[in-house]
Amino acid sequence: MKTGFLGLWGRKVDAIDYHITEIDKLSEEIVVERKKVINDPKSIMPAAFVSFTTRWAAAVCAQTQQTRNPTLWLTEWAPEPRDVYWQNLPIPYVSLTVRRLIIAVAFFFLTFFFMIPIAFVQTLASLDGIQKAAPWLEPLVSIPFIKSFIQGFLPGIVLKLFLIFLPTILMIMSKFEGFESISSLERRSASRYYLFNFVNIFLGNILTGTAFQQLSSFIHQPANQYPVTIGTAIPLKASFFITYIMVDGWSSIAAEVLMLKPLIVYHLKNFFLVKTEKDREEAMDPGSIGFNTGEPRIQLYFLLGLVYAAVTPAVLPFIIVFFGLAYVVFRHQIVNVYNQEYESGAAFWPDVHFRIVLALIVSQIVLMGLLTTKKAASSTPFLIVLPILTIWFHRYCKGRFEPAFVKFPLKEAMMKDTLERATEPNLNLKGYLQNAYVHPVFKDSMDDDEEEETICMELESESATVRTKRQSRRNTPLPSRNNGASSPRVSDGIRNHPEP
Repeated sequence: MKTGFLGLWGRKVDAIDYHITEIDKLSEEIVVERKKVINDPKSIMPAAFVSFTTRWAAAVCAQTQQTRNPTLWLTEWAPEPRDVYWQNLPIPYVSLTVRRLIIAVAFFFLTFFFMIPIAFVQTLASLDGIQKAAPWLEPLVSIPFIKSFIQGFLPGIVLKLFLIFLPTILMIMSKFEGFESISSLERRSASRYYLFNFVNIFLGNILTGTAFQQLSSFIHQPANQYPVTIGTAIPLKASFFITYIMVDGWSSIAAEVLMLKPLIVYHLKNFFLVKTEKDREEAMDPGSIGFNTGEPRIQLYFLLGLVYAAVTPAVLPFIIVFFGLAYVVFRHQIVNVYNQEYESGAAFWPDVHFRIVLALIVSQIVLMGLLTTKKAASSTPFLIVLPILTIWFHRYCKGRFEPAFVKFPLKEAMMKDTLERATEPNLNLKGYLQNAYVHPVFKDSMDDDEEEETICMELESESATVRTKRQSRRNTPLPSRNNGASSPRVSDGIRNHPEP
């Protein structure tokens, strides 16, 4: 090979010797840079992971206030090693508050301003809009097939195209807020994605006019007219939502089965980048399921099903078909295709439960508005009990069950510690704790050392075992795509280790 640009010119050398020399040189530079970082006081993060020998001690430390000044020393449960988002650990506490205020204002304007281009483009995507903007297309749009496509599918397709980049924008906003774990980043992105869909897709397509016209009409309208306005508009949009469910819901399930994007990326990497078996394995990695996009979309369809169950039941078969296909496809993908990126201990469920309750309340308000427009206002006072009972039920579940998702009972911690001491008296956690929460910059060097030790031990052993190549990475803990750290190697006797 030649050492010049892209190997087109320069001194001709042996490729293997040249690359070995370059690797040795880069390895020396990496070692020097790591030592420099270790000895640099400015590289010390204002955060630390503290390990305990008992679950009881970890629970006491994580769930209590350590100093009189609550901002001086903050303690909380640590995410598991694969779940840590290292880039946000150095952010000061005061800066977190300012960042979240900025993002809250930015998200408000994003939600309401995003509707303006959507409404404009959807207006152009209608028959009247096309005839006004391009009169020369009138002979084309008069064809029955083209006319049916424009009236039925084009508005939904336009809306889908505008929402392609939204999850990436929301994830960037969540990272700017300073959350320390990937699971919390995805939870915040999922909450905002659902709220955005609720305002722009559900309310935005039900009510006429731009976002600020809707906001102005709601402000100047009596509060008792809100259900009437929504109840009048919702039945008129049933055909749009049927189209949207087919365009967005059914097509997304089909795309999930085909996985065209990972397939295209794999072939591009395989053609240009893959040189070794390890490169091919990394190129074939399907990643993990996107909770920040899939879960809010499914809950939006759940909201549509609850709302239209009493208003326009013709929508329900399309939603039932979607949920049936989604169950079969996602069950297969989660079990057989995707890799589990982290374990958050069902931290998503309180948010999911809240959005289900919100959907119930919205459907009950819409039902009251619909009955008011159908001259059945006398039954409305009886229906007021429904949202009140739903809110009471949510408050009961929040107080009764939510602490189980955020706190660890001291009684349970003591029982597990006692049981562990009785069943495994010789359990040693030091080997696991030593490298569990190591920054990815230093993790690679430790992994390399462990691999070298493993290779030496295999060479020294004289056993006649036959090594087999693993064909699948299914259900294997993988390095996170956000933090670059590999999951720790836990010995057989170590499990459920508490970390504050």
